[in-house]
Amino acid sequence: MCLTTFVAMLENEEVLNAYLEKTCDAENELLKRVHRETYLKETMPHMLSGHFQGRVLSMLAKLVQPKLMLEIGTFTGYATLCLAEGLSSDGLLHTIDVNEEQQERVQGYFDASPYGEQIKYHIGPAAEIIPTIEGIFDLVFIDADKKNNLQYFEMLIDRVRSGGILLVDNVLWKGKVLSDNPDSQTKRVLELNDTLAKDTRVEKLILPIRDGLFVLRKK
Repeated sequence: MCLTTFVAMLENEEVLNAYLEKTCDAENELLKRVHRETYLKETMPHMLSGHFQGRVLSMLAKLVQPKLMLEIGTFTGYATLCLAEGLSSDGLLHTIDVNEEQQERVQGYFDASPYGEQIKYHIGPAAEIIPTIEGIFDLVFIDADKKNNLQYFEMLIDRVRSGGILLVDNVLWKGKVLSDNPDSQTKRVLELNDTLAKDTRVEKLILPIRDGLFVLRKK
């Protein structure tokens, strides 16, 4: 993909995103606050799921109505709060992140939401924390370090119920998956995508939302 084509694609994406955000439900005040403070205080605010993808996550969670949900990669909690909107009344959402510096602020967002008592926030390596969480998951959202996403999928596929959903973010990798000469990070994303595409345990498709969202349904 040449640079000119890539730039044109990004410009069109910005226009499309503005339209998509205009035509979906608005962010609530807490999500607006998380969004604003993330862009004020974080060095990589683009990692935030954002308005439209947040509505997609909320909609998928509401369709599943999970009793047990797992998110790998909390960041500032925007996606967590969107996913929590779909929890059943007695549901629980476990979310895992390694960044201790954000813990107090992000916990404050959770405490300010109607779902504070239903969100369990873990700090530490996901590969170590996942085995300590008991139960069968209804929905899993993987949005963490890309080099380990395939490992997380393999750790969790047998712990998702039949009919349950796994979501993997950033699978289009800013369009670099179409590159003729992919770099090392892109190759990891391509390996993940190719592996998931061939996995017969799940039904699957990629939604070209933001940076690409792989949606997988456990058979």
